[in-house]
Amino acid sequence: MNESDKRLAALAAVEEVRAGMIVGLGTGSTAAFAIEALGERVRGGLAIQAVATSLATEAHARAAGITLIDLPARIDLTIDGADEIDGTLRAIKGAGGAMLREKVVAAASARMLVIADGSKRVAAIGVAKIPVETLPFARNFVATRLESLGAEVALRANFITDQGNSVLDCRFAPDIDHRRLAAEIAAIPGALGHGLFLSEVSAAYIATNGVVTRLERDERTR
Repeated sequence: MNESDKRLAALAAVEEVRAGMIVGLGTGSTAAFAIEALGERVRGGLAIQAVATSLATEAHARAAGITLIDLPARIDLTIDGADEIDGTLRAIKGAGGAMLREKVVAAASARMLVIADGSKRVAAIGVAKIPVETLPFARNFVATRLESLGAEVALRANFITDQGNSVLDCRFAPDIDHRRLAAEIAAIPGALGHGLFLSEVSAAYIATNGVVTRLERDERTR
Protein backbone atom coordinates (compact mmCIF):
# COMPACT_ATOMS: atom_id res chain seq x y z
CA MET A 1 0.00 0.00 0.00
CA ASN A 2 1.26 3.44 -0.97
CA GLU A 3 0.50 6.19 1.55
CA SER A 4 1.27 8.87 -1.03
CA ASP A 5 -1.23 7.36 -3.46
CA LYS A 6 -3.86 7.17 -0.74
CA ARG A 7 -3.41 10.85 -0.06
CA LEU A 8 -3.58 11.77 -3.74
CA ALA A 9 -6.84 9.87 -4.17
CA ALA A 10 -8.29 11.57 -1.10
CA LEU A 11 -7.27 15.03 -2.27
CA ALA A 12 -8.89 14.44 -5.66
CA ALA A 13 -12.18 13.33 -4.10
CA VAL A 14 -12.30 16.20 -1.63
CA GLU A 15 -12.35 18.62 -4.58
CA GLU A 16 -15.96 17.52 -5.15
CA VAL A 17 -17.03 18.95 -1.79
CA ARG A 18 -18.84 22.29 -2.03
CA ALA A 19 -19.93 24.85 0.56
CA GLY A 20 -23.16 23.96 2.32
CA MET A 21 -22.85 20.22 1.75
CA ILE A 22 -23.50 17.50 4.30
CA VAL A 23 -20.61 15.08 3.86
CA GLY A 24 -20.36 11.47 5.00
CA LEU A 25 -16.92 10.62 6.35
CA GLY A 26 -15.66 7.08 5.97
CA THR A 27 -13.46 4.99 8.23
CA GLY A 28 -9.92 3.75 7.68
CA SER A 29 -6.46 4.91 6.72
CA THR A 30 -7.41 6.27 3.29
CA ALA A 31 -10.52 8.06 4.55
CA ALA A 32 -8.31 9.65 7.20
CA PHE A 33 -6.47 11.56 4.47
CA ALA A 34 -9.81 12.93 3.24
CA ILE A 35 -10.69 14.07 6.75
CA GLU A 36 -7.37 15.89 7.05
CA ALA A 37 -7.87 17.56 3.67
CA LEU A 38 -11.41 18.60 4.52
CA GLY A 39 -10.22 19.96 7.84
CA GLU A 40 -7.74 22.18 6.01
CA ARG A 41 -10.50 23.49 3.74
CA VAL A 42 -12.80 24.09 6.72
CA ARG A 43 -10.10 26.07 8.48
CA GLY A 44 -9.78 28.05 5.26
CA GLY A 45 -13.45 28.99 5.39
CA LEU A 46 -15.37 26.11 3.78
CA ALA A 47 -18.73 25.72 5.54
CA ILE A 48 -19.88 22.10 5.66
CA GLN A 49 -21.42 19.63 8.07
CA ALA A 50 -20.45 15.99 8.32
CA VAL A 51 -21.65 12.58 9.49
CA ALA A 52 -19.11 10.11 10.86
CA THR A 53 -19.22 6.39 10.14
CA SER A 54 -17.35 5.39 13.31
CA LEU A 55 -16.28 6.69 16.69
CA ALA A 56 -12.68 6.89 15.44
CA THR A 57 -13.76 9.00 12.47
CA GLU A 58 -15.87 11.18 14.76
CA ALA A 59 -12.86 11.90 16.97
CA HIS A 60 -10.63 12.61 13.97
CA ALA A 61 -13.17 14.94 12.39
CA ARG A 62 -13.68 16.90 15.60
CA ALA A 63 -9.93 17.29 16.00
CA ALA A 64 -9.78 18.57 12.41
CA GLY A 65 -12.40 21.20 13.18
CA ILE A 66 -15.22 19.67 11.12
CA THR A 67 -18.77 20.19 12.41
CA LEU A 68 -20.54 16.88 13.00
CA ILE A 69 -24.28 16.26 12.99
CA ASP A 70 -26.57 13.30 13.57
CA LEU A 71 -27.54 11.23 10.55
CA PRO A 72 -30.01 13.24 8.44
CA ALA A 73 -32.47 11.92 5.89
CA ARG A 74 -30.14 12.95 3.07
CA ILE A 75 -26.37 13.32 2.74
CA ASP A 76 -24.97 15.13 -0.28
CA LEU A 77 -21.69 13.26 -0.68
CA THR A 78 -19.85 10.47 1.13
CA ILE A 79 -16.12 9.79 0.81
CA ASP A 80 -14.86 6.40 1.98
CA GLY A 81 -12.24 3.75 1.29
CA ALA A 82 -12.60 0.12 0.20
CA ASP A 83 -10.85 -3.20 0.67
CA GLU A 84 -11.49 -4.12 -2.98
CA ILE A 85 -13.14 -2.32 -5.87
CA ASP A 86 -13.60 -3.45 -9.45
CA GLY A 87 -14.17 -1.68 -12.74
CA THR A 88 -17.97 -1.70 -12.33
CA LEU A 89 -17.55 -0.05 -8.90
CA ARG A 90 -18.64 -3.04 -6.89
CA ALA A 91 -16.73 -2.97 -3.62
CA ILE A 92 -15.96 -4.95 -0.49
CA LYS A 93 -15.57 -2.92 2.70
CA GLY A 94 -15.33 -3.53 6.41
CA ALA A 95 -11.73 -4.37 7.28
CA GLY A 96 -12.03 -1.59 9.86
CA GLY A 97 -15.26 -3.05 11.20
CA ALA A 98 -17.46 -0.02 10.40
CA MET A 99 -19.40 -1.46 7.46
CA LEU A 100 -22.83 -1.30 9.11
CA ARG A 101 -22.67 2.44 9.74
CA GLU A 102 -20.89 2.92 6.41
CA LYS A 103 -23.78 1.14 4.65
CA VAL A 104 -26.36 3.34 6.39
CA VAL A 105 -24.47 6.51 5.46
CA ALA A 106 -24.04 5.30 1.89
CA ALA A 107 -27.77 4.60 1.62
CA ALA A 108 -28.55 8.15 2.76
CA SER A 109 -26.08 9.68 0.27
CA ALA A 110 -26.88 11.21 -3.09
CA ARG A 111 -23.37 10.21 -4.16
CA MET A 112 -20.66 7.99 -2.70
CA LEU A 113 -17.03 8.29 -3.68
CA VAL A 114 -14.51 5.55 -2.98
CA ILE A 115 -10.87 6.54 -2.63
CA ALA A 116 -8.09 3.97 -2.86
CA ASP A 117 -4.54 3.23 -3.87
CA GLY A 118 -3.99 0.94 -6.82
CA SER A 119 -3.60 -2.19 -4.69
CA LYS A 120 -7.37 -2.13 -4.01
CA ARG A 121 -8.32 -2.16 -7.70
CA VAL A 122 -9.23 -5.68 -8.84
CA ALA A 123 -10.61 -7.27 -11.99
CA ALA A 124 -13.48 -8.73 -9.98
CA ILE A 125 -14.23 -8.56 -6.27
CA GLY A 126 -14.12 -11.70 -4.20
CA VAL A 127 -10.60 -12.24 -2.88
CA ALA A 128 -11.04 -10.01 0.17
CA LYS A 129 -12.91 -11.39 3.16
CA ILE A 130 -16.54 -10.27 3.42
CA PRO A 131 -17.26 -9.14 6.98
CA VAL A 132 -20.68 -9.67 8.55
CA GLU A 133 -21.64 -7.68 11.65
CA THR A 134 -23.53 -10.05 13.91
CA LEU A 135 -25.64 -9.80 17.04
CA PRO A 136 -23.52 -11.59 19.68
CA PHE A 137 -26.54 -13.62 20.88
CA ALA A 138 -26.97 -15.03 17.36
CA ARG A 139 -23.30 -15.47 16.46
CA ASN A 140 -23.22 -19.28 16.23
CA PHE A 141 -26.54 -19.39 14.40
CA VAL A 142 -25.40 -16.78 11.88
CA ALA A 143 -22.05 -18.53 11.39
CA THR A 144 -23.82 -21.80 10.61
CA ARG A 145 -26.12 -20.10 8.10
CA LEU A 146 -23.14 -18.42 6.44
CA GLU A 147 -21.35 -21.77 6.17
CA SER A 148 -24.45 -23.18 4.47
CA LEU A 149 -24.00 -20.44 1.85
CA GLY A 150 -20.47 -21.69 1.19
CA ALA A 151 -18.45 -19.47 3.53
CA GLU A 152 -15.34 -20.24 5.49
CA VAL A 153 -16.18 -18.28 8.64
CA ALA A 154 -13.81 -16.86 11.24
CA LEU A 155 -14.75 -14.75 14.23
CA ARG A 156 -12.72 -11.55 14.24
CA ALA A 157 -10.75 -11.99 17.45
CA ASN A 158 -10.59 -9.35 20.18
CA PHE A 159 -12.88 -7.02 18.27
CA ILE A 160 -16.31 -5.55 18.80
CA THR A 161 -17.95 -2.90 16.65
CA ASP A 162 -18.96 0.55 17.83
CA GLN A 163 -22.44 -0.94 18.25
CA GLY A 164 -21.12 -3.68 20.54
CA ASN A 165 -21.47 -6.47 17.99
CA SER A 166 -19.25 -9.26 16.69
CA VAL A 167 -17.76 -9.50 13.20
CA LEU A 168 -17.62 -12.76 11.25
CA ASP A 169 -15.08 -12.62 8.43
CA CYS A 170 -16.16 -14.82 5.53
CA ARG A 171 -14.35 -16.24 2.54
CA PHE A 172 -16.51 -17.31 -0.39
CA ALA A 173 -15.60 -18.70 -3.79
CA PRO A 174 -14.43 -15.72 -5.90
CA ASP A 175 -16.92 -16.51 -8.66
CA ILE A 176 -19.98 -16.55 -6.39
CA ASP A 177 -23.00 -14.46 -7.41
CA HIS A 178 -22.41 -11.50 -5.10
CA ARG A 179 -25.80 -9.90 -5.71
CA ARG A 180 -27.57 -13.07 -4.70
CA LEU A 181 -25.16 -13.54 -1.80
CA ALA A 182 -25.86 -10.04 -0.46
CA ALA A 183 -29.60 -10.77 -0.40
CA GLU A 184 -29.04 -14.14 1.28
CA ILE A 185 -26.85 -12.66 4.01
CA ALA A 186 -29.32 -9.83 4.59
CA ALA A 187 -32.08 -12.42 5.10
CA ILE A 188 -30.28 -14.16 8.01
CA PRO A 189 -31.82 -13.13 11.36
CA GLY A 190 -29.04 -11.76 13.54
CA ALA A 191 -26.84 -10.70 10.61
CA LEU A 192 -26.99 -6.93 10.98
CA GLY A 193 -24.88 -5.82 8.03
CA HIS A 194 -22.27 -6.98 5.56
CA GLY A 195 -19.37 -5.56 3.57
CA LEU A 196 -20.73 -6.01 0.05
CA PHE A 197 -21.27 -2.59 -1.55
CA LEU A 198 -22.60 -3.56 -4.96
CA SER A 199 -24.60 -0.52 -6.02
CA GLU A 200 -23.77 2.24 -3.54
CA VAL A 201 -20.57 3.61 -5.12
CA SER A 202 -21.11 6.42 -7.63
CA ALA A 203 -17.47 7.07 -8.55
CA ALA A 204 -13.96 6.15 -7.47
CA TYR A 205 -10.62 7.93 -7.35
CA ILE A 206 -7.80 5.41 -7.55
CA ALA A 207 -4.18 6.50 -7.40
CA THR A 208 -1.36 4.34 -8.74
CA ASN A 209 2.27 5.48 -8.74
CA GLY A 210 1.23 9.11 -8.40
CA VAL A 211 -1.44 9.06 -11.12
CA VAL A 212 -5.11 9.41 -10.13
CA THR A 213 -7.77 7.70 -12.23
CA ARG A 214 -11.44 8.57 -11.84
CA LEU A 215 -14.06 5.90 -12.53
CA GLU A 216 -17.77 6.79 -12.85
CA ARG A 217 -20.53 4.24 -12.49
CA ASP A 218 -22.54 3.27 -15.53
CA GLU A 219 -26.07 3.60 -14.13
CA ARG A 220 -27.09 0.54 -16.14
CA THR A 221 -24.99 -1.59 -13.75
CA ARG A 222 -26.90 -0.63 -10.60
